[in-house]
Amino acid sequence: MAPVPNSTRTSKKGSPYLTLSLRERQTATAAGEGNLGHYPFSHSALPSRVAQPGSVPRNFANRTAALSIRLLFGPLTRIHALHAENASQPGGFLLAANHISHFDPFIISSIVRRKIDWMAMAEFFPVPVLGLFLRAVDAFPADRDRADRKTIRTAIERLKLGRIVGIFPEGGIRHGARSLLEGAPLRPGISTLAHIAGVPILPCVIVGTDRFYAKKSWLPYRRTAIWLAFGEPISCGLDMEKFKARERIDDQLVAAFKNLYAELKEQFQLTADDLPHSPQERFGVRRSRDRATAFESSPPRIGPAADADTPTHFKMARFRATAVDSAMCASMNLLQARHRLPARSREEMERYIERCERLTAQEFYAPPPNGEIADKIDHRLGTISWRSPIETAFPANNIARVDLFPSPHGWNAPTVLMLHALLSATRIGYRRWAAHFNALGWNACFVHLPYHYSRVPRGYWNGELAITANLIRNAEGLRQGVMELRQLKAALRQRGGAEFGVLGTSYGGWVGALLAMVERDFRFVALMAPIVNVEHAIWENPGTRLMRHHLRRAKIEPELVAQHFHLSSRAHNEPLCERERILFVAGEYDSIARVSDIEVSHQKWRGSELLRVAQGHFGYRMMHETVKRLEERGSLKT
Repeated sequence: MAPVPNSTRTSKKGSPYLTLSLRERQTATAAGEGNLGHYPFSHSALPSRVAQPGSVPRNFANRTAALSIRLLFGPLTRIHALHAENASQPGGFLLAANHISHFDPFIISSIVRRKIDWMAMAEFFPVPVLGLFLRAVDAFPADRDRADRKTIRTAIERLKLGRIVGIFPEGGIRHGARSLLEGAPLRPGISTLAHIAGVPILPCVIVGTDRFYAKKSWLPYRRTAIWLAFGEPISCGLDMEKFKARERIDDQLVAAFKNLYAELKEQFQLTADDLPHSPQERFGVRRSRDRATAFESSPPRIGPAADADTPTHFKMARFRATAVDSAMCASMNLLQARHRLPARSREEMERYIERCERLTAQEFYAPPPNGEIADKIDHRLGTISWRSPIETAFPANNIARVDLFPSPHGWNAPTVLMLHALLSATRIGYRRWAAHFNALGWNACFVHLPYHYSRVPRGYWNGELAITANLIRNAEGLRQGVMELRQLKAALRQRGGAEFGVLGTSYGGWVGALLAMVERDFRFVALMAPIVNVEHAIWENPGTRLMRHHLRRAKIEPELVAQHFHLSSRAHNEPLCERERILFVAGEYDSIARVSDIEVSHQKWRGSELLRVAQGHFGYRMMHETVKRLEERGSLKT
């Protein structure tokens, strides 16, 4: 609904503000007036996208993204903006905003008349569909935990080309005392970037987008209010000595955030509910401690009846987990479209099964000796590589690689083998956990599983080739991963290692379970959302729908595939290590590695432990809960 020209309205707080038509806003801006603008998020009321000097024309992807944002948020949002004309200045500059929700960049981009190249979390870019979208709209990855030269170089190049680079200097979503708006310290880096690039910083404060974490905000035509304020550009101080200039920039930026925040609160008379809240609070996690404890301590139930008396928060958690799992399954099916089976695939499968059916697991996963690996392991942080015992058609996958994180106690201390998930997005989180294990006295090894990370062939996504309709390649990839892990363990034993732990997620949990079938010297084996029901993973899993289509066209039936389960399925084998050392971790809302399947595995490997976590197949909570439980069990003591 377009605003009525030349009409004065009153906000819900009683503060008058001027609602201008598009032509009137442009005229007022040109005249240096109209610093208070009201932008209903509708097609006729959005600022025009007239190219500015030094701006970059929008490509098809950017135009499509802009249109999608309007269509999505049009019926939902009414935006109030202060000093929006400050964001339309020509030339390159850094746009620095506070960060209260995942919706911030979309809302800010809708108001700024020029295209913004956003710095985004590096974890998002390896995700197939999301990474493709981010690159298409000229976003680029940034590591939140360290200064990345490539990121800095990219930002400087774009700034010097006269583009706008968007950045959230808080380093993540913040509210309350952790936010710059409430006096939290500014993270270092933004002033250095501005000074090196020789561009100003434009501060921006946004309030209200966290409301979109609440279900009711997505009701059509509710028109949730969002407030923005843009400050005056802060000079990069090229005429000053660099350390003094950077100190001055930081001080001015912190002051600008506080002043703009105060101006928004005063101008629109914002209430406590309007101000930033955590996503958890917006989701409705405001339960009493007793209610939370009572629910979390009771045994979880599975099935339709489980939701009958479940608190709203857990229903929302189930909905979010299902949505994320569904999106990732759709991505997996899209990738499968590139992997059609050849006409003779059934004959090849039959020959492969015939070769394998007489082998035991020990024979199938027996690695050749490799004494060179131990010589490459020293007390320094780094990566080692060696020739894989299995040759594939992809040279990049034929080199085994492991990132080493030695503890101060040397390789005589226990070592945890971290095995990532299928299509794992980033190594950043594993580096943090490696540091945590180092602090506990453990060494850590992050293993590049077949067809992932450094082993991805050119032209493919991370992990795309690990699970496809080519079941022979799938089985050989699992075999390759287990054999390389056994070679690594043998090398660590040569360096004095005697105890090991496994921390495997999803695909990594599958590999870890197979490793536990042929190795015994483990302090713990933590299998998070592991693929334990291979039959379900192939023939019922929502992420392998297109794979099943290819298998059926090639006349490969479940009965033929099942003849290999004595080697590739944990359910058909027993662990060599003590079962008390095995910890199964299941996501309550997981549709890929179903909690019912993991429960069956837990019961079969009697003596193991089962931990349930309120998440789907994809999420970060499970790792936290798993490590916490290992510490409680005493499995990590040195």
